[in-house]
Amino acid sequence: MNGVLIIDKPGGMTSHDVVNRVRRILGQRAVGHLGTLDPMATGVLPLVVGSMTRLAQFYTQSEKSYEGVIRFGFATDTYDADGEQVGEKLDVQVSLEQLREAAKAFRGTIEQMPPPFSAKKIQGVPAYKLARKKKEVDLKSVQVEIKEFEITGLSDASDGMSRAACEQQGSCASFRARVASGTYMRCVAHDIGLKLGYGAHLASLRRTQVAEFSLVDACTLERLAEAAKDAAEEGLFVHPRKLMPHMPGVTADEESATKIRAGRPVNLPEMSRAKLVKVYYGQRELIAIATRVAGTLFHAGIVFGASQQSVVR
Repeated sequence: MNGVLIIDKPGGMTSHDVVNRVRRILGQRAVGHLGTLDPMATGVLPLVVGSMTRLAQFYTQSEKSYEGVIRFGFATDTYDADGEQVGEKLDVQVSLEQLREAAKAFRGTIEQMPPPFSAKKIQGVPAYKLARKKKEVDLKSVQVEIKEFEITGLSDASDGMSRAACEQQGSCASFRARVASGTYMRCVAHDIGLKLGYGAHLASLRRTQVAEFSLVDACTLERLAEAAKDAAEEGLFVHPRKLMPHMPGVTADEESATKIRAGRPVNLPEMSRAKLVKVYYGQRELIAIATRVAGTLFHAGIVFGASQQSVVR
């Protein structure tokens, strides 16, 4: 079984938990993800299955979009609602005008200090392991790109505060963001609190898009499990023609497809002068990523196993 599957990750599970669950549902060991989500976060988690795990290298710098809520009044050690409160809890009232003005500093290319509870490594040890032991976490700031960060309004909190109370106190705000790979939205929430002079943390986060994959493509774990019982899980996979839309695609005839699978160079239809092309056999089988050698001569650097499913959406 080879393909790309988009899971709507539930809160309270790590990305690795989701991968393990899908492995059991599909009876497939080769399952990986295209970028983690924190346990608290929900939303788009792209998974690659079977030989399609080799696609991961093309998604390391994928743009991501989010919606979420920032809670003002206190910070946490993890910068999100899963962490322990740091410092005194303050009663604050934030106006939309204040928040929107503060948000301007978090757009474009900025310096961001990764959170201490992160997978960033310090002398080979993940920072979160040191943070859990209350040891010093000495991280360096990195450049990140925030392409969009909009405060969309006062919002409800994730810990039971009513919307009316939230709006009255002005202590929570909803946002929408679009960021380059490597950006921590937890840090944005933490840092905007510092900028305003009091603590803040990420109360909730939902990822709405990764690269070309959105919530429209996503299914829940429950839906996948039900489909698998009826051997209908193939209908939940993303159609291969939707993958990597920025890369040109060509369709190989039977003779060329046989050569490609044998690792031999072939002449392919001239679609563009692109260095890399996706090679399909028929309408639904991605068989290779090929590199141009010269003219119309290509060599397949990555060859995918034959698919046993007709993946449609």
